[in-house]
Amino acid sequence: MRYKLAAAFLTMTIASPALAEDAVCYNCPPQWADWASMLEAIDKEIDIQMPHDNKNSGQTLSQLLAEKDNPVADVAYYGVTTGIKAGNEGVATAYKPAGFDEVPEGLKDPDGKWFAIHYGTLGFFVNVDALGGAAVPQCFADLTKPDYRGMVGYLDPSSAFVGYAGAVAVNMAFGGDLDNFDPAIKFFNDLAENSPIVPKQTSYARVVSGEIPILFDYDFNAYRGKYEEDGNFEFVLPCEGSVRVPYVMSLVNNGPNPELGKRVLDFILSDKGQAIWTNAYLQPSRPVELPAEVAAKFLPASDYERAVAVDYAKMEKAQAGFGERYLSEVK
Repeated sequence: MRYKLAAAFLTMTIASPALAEDAVCYNCPPQWADWASMLEAIDKEIDIQMPHDNKNSGQTLSQLLAEKDNPVADVAYYGVTTGIKAGNEGVATAYKPAGFDEVPEGLKDPDGKWFAIHYGTLGFFVNVDALGGAAVPQCFADLTKPDYRGMVGYLDPSSAFVGYAGAVAVNMAFGGDLDNFDPAIKFFNDLAENSPIVPKQTSYARVVSGEIPILFDYDFNAYRGKYEEDGNFEFVLPCEGSVRVPYVMSLVNNGPNPELGKRVLDFILSDKGQAIWTNAYLQPSRPVELPAEVAAKFLPASDYERAVAVDYAKMEKAQAGFGERYLSEVK
């Protein structure tokens, strides 16, 4: 009998859930957008622990689709076009967190299948000390010059959303639009002659180390490097112009812990949650004013006038086609 009781107790112990309230977020990498601070705040403020996750947007959607019948994640974070696709593919479900009504129209699904949590502006994250004496590039056109051979990095635009956002910015800079990506294809082929570095994952640490001296990236990562790392870093908003892009979140359809997921999303859109993004040099999606000391660290507003919004739904529809062209035409 003792052995039966011991076995029963052991079975009960193994089957019991962990005491901590754990939720899973896909694509919450600590080095990107200072998710590290947000995850710490979620733990401290609402007592939910979420592990770090280093997927990119495309990998997140692929995993959600693969797990559609048995989801693992509770919430997901991605570039806006991937968020739209997640809603269309049925792996994101409708939920309107507190504060949802204050997110501007066009930056959220009317039913709440996705909604913006913050913005980034695409440009160059530059490690000045790693340029070997070359000037800090000011324009997309500069990057194909021999001075920058082997120095330019961009995330794979067929997979990572920031890579695709960079492609849209380049395309618009050279006269293209969301119906015509010929200029972007030409640019990436020209850049290929200059031995670029094309990682699939967020590469903040590789810029800080000098391995990638110039990276197509968002302003918030460059400002973080400039003000928080040892070294000489700059953010450049290209002379030809660029794009401002929201990042969005969703509640995963039939996720294992929907109530925890909802609490996480409520916190992220709350005043306290949105303020955390401003400390990471992000523009919040709700009209939360930037602290003066943060605003002073950004490029002048006149520079940001060169960065425009686009039709994000149309951008989403064009993404797969561009990715296929990039993989087949860029050598």
